Amino acid sequence: MTVVTLGRRPEPLAPPSRRSAGMLRRLEHFGPAVEFYAPGLKRWQTPEWTPVKAHRFVPISVTGTACALGCDHCKTNVLKGMISLAPRRSLFDVARGLASQGTEGILVSGGSTRSGGVPLEPHFADLRRVKEELGLRVIVHSGVVSPALARGLATAGIDGVMLDVIGADETIRDVYHLDLTSADFERSIALLAGAGLRIIPHIVIGLHWGRLVGEWAALDMIRRHPVSTLILVVLTPLVGTPMEHIPPPPLEDVVGFFAHARAAMPDTPINLGCARPLGTMKVALDKAAIDEGLNGIAYPADGVIDYARRSGLTPALYETCCSLTWSSS
Repeated sequence: MTVVTLGRRPEPLAPPSRRSAGMLRRLEHFGPAVEFYAPGLKRWQTPEWTPVKAHRFVPISVTGTACALGCDHCKTNVLKGMISLAPRRSLFDVARGLASQGTEGILVSGGSTRSGGVPLEPHFADLRRVKEELGLRVIVHSGVVSPALARGLATAGIDGVMLDVIGADETIRDVYHLDLTSADFERSIALLAGAGLRIIPHIVIGLHWGRLVGEWAALDMIRRHPVSTLILVVLTPLVGTPMEHIPPPPLEDVVGFFAHARAAMPDTPINLGCARPLGTMKVALDKAAIDEGLNGIAYPADGVIDYARRSGLTPALYETCCSLTWSSS
């Protein structure tokens, strides 16, 4: 992993009266370091940062662009940006080819089945080979977890498991079109924890058609379990989806949830992940993430690295997924 610690000394911190409670909590538990991430999920650079190796961390879909759910916020758009497994080509073969080109880690994901999980079971042996023979970092996106899936992933020796956690039954029904409840998502976290896996839960802020509905309940579920890193992302209305024309969630609601999450989980790393609206809202969100004491940001908006430095923090840049916080040292 390549890390660049920006050389300029941080400016003095603002007086305590001008720091948010979130900033004070993150300073108490984590010190002044703030992390920025640029995984190889897309071509990206800003005047502040040009990544050296665009394909250091790469996403792979085990289902191609197929998904049984057709969630209203996605409609398989996310899958289209991943490498698809070709017929009769194994996950190990794809990973070996990527490793030969300098890739150091992979996210193994895919479309969901009708039960809410990604069909990873046929790839357990390959996941283990990727770890043992190629030495790559391996993160999987699991969806809803069964006991067999948790056991298989643990046996494969992967580095961590991502899953979206939804705290409102109506969102599960109306957006994901699943006949499940929020209890099924908490059960998934518990199964992963019981298997000894590193857990990286995600909360999509505004997932219910741009409104915050179950986010606080999702946070309560997550905080009851030993998780590695909490990733917050923000609903981004995508072209070609039923949510294409809705506005993103109000900025003040999202910033309020940043502050709530920091207060609820003061000693857990919390990052602002890849998915969030672009333009002026992205700049505002990224600055709010700094102000409210989040630990890191993926694909920071231009000027935000310097904003962090001017806020008295010490930026470090990582060309990898923001879920890999435990490996930063």
